Amino acid sequence: MPQFFLNKRLIILLVSIIILVALIGFSLRDRDQLTWPEQFVKDTSGWVQSLVSRPAHYVAGFFENLQDLQNTYQENEVLKKRLDNLARLEAEVHALNKDNEELRETLDVQGSLRSYEPTQAIVIARNPDRWHELLVINKGQANGIESDMAVITSKGLIGKVKNTTPFTATVQLLSSLDPKNRVSAVIQGEKNLFGTISGYDEEEGLLLLKGIPFDAEVKEEQVVETSGLGGVFPEGLQIGKVERVVPDEFGLNQTAYVKPEANFYDIKHVMVVERGMTQPPEGELTEGAEEEEL
Repeated sequence: MPQFFLNKRLIILLVSIIILVALIGFSLRDRDQLTWPEQFVKDTSGWVQSLVSRPAHYVAGFFENLQDLQNTYQENEVLKKRLDNLARLEAEVHALNKDNEELRETLDVQGSLRSYEPTQAIVIARNPDRWHELLVINKGQANGIESDMAVITSKGLIGKVKNTTPFTATVQLLSSLDPKNRVSAVIQGEKNLFGTISGYDEEEGLLLLKGIPFDAEVKEEQVVETSGLGGVFPEGLQIGKVERVVPDEFGLNQTAYVKPEANFYDIKHVMVVERGMTQPPEGELTEGAEEEEL
């Protein structure tokens, strides 16, 4: 009797394994339609999942909306503070401009190193082989564009006009490795520090500001602008910010690595700047000044 039940259990086990294997094989084959038990199970599980997921999504969405509302409130507070500061700065700038005009009238001073007239232009050509050196704009001699005029974007200085034709002009970027491509610059601070933008680090994308006194203290994030003392560029055109400072190869001066504010890679719209104050007559600057700033 025990032997009979043992054989019976073995038979049931074998039949179950065969049925299981058959079901697995049946479910794995390619079919266009499911069987009605599969459809019933799938529809039932989908209905249950839908019943559970809808309230869960509703609760999650409710808390997400609360978080978004809180973030919007915080952003609104920050923007209000910035608007207050902007209004204050505008008032200060207006007052300073008014005082400046009154002082100039009192002293009978005409013009300023900062004064300039911009001319809008569009980049129409760029050589892939010299992408970081030259570009061509759609304004030329007919629009009053001349060689050595500064070229800027909304972010800051990008270069100077190298040569012109009646209807176009070629712009040499600050990132050009031409040794004559130099700009007289100043590091803004409690004590202004003067130097010359000369050179470009292609790997880091940084301009080299050379000629800083060896004992001068330069900090990161200090603003670098054109000095206006080279006789060509107006004063106050933003160039970038100091990233770091290292001694030069002789240890007599320092070189600052400057992160440009303008993007030299993606340039579409530019402004050509005509200096307001009259340029010094040729020859009055010291020898080599033309190479120190153009």
